[in-house]
Amino acid sequence: MTPPKPLFRSALLAIGVTALLAGCTPTIRLQVDPIQIYAKLDADVRVRLDRELQDLLAENPNLF
Repeated sequence: MTPPKPLFRSALLAIGVTALLAGCTPTIRLQVDPIQIYAKLDADVRVRLDRELQDLLAENPNLF
């Protein structure tokens, strides 16, 4: 078996050092509390949307 060439040896050394350093990467953990959203939908909103939809359909009868 022939001894490894200097370029091959330095490439192996660089790969080994990179592998060792990759194992030492820091880990960051974040804990985020859930956000509570209280929403109250009023029947008026639905009536307004229904009216807008009826107006849109009246203006564009070929929409559907």
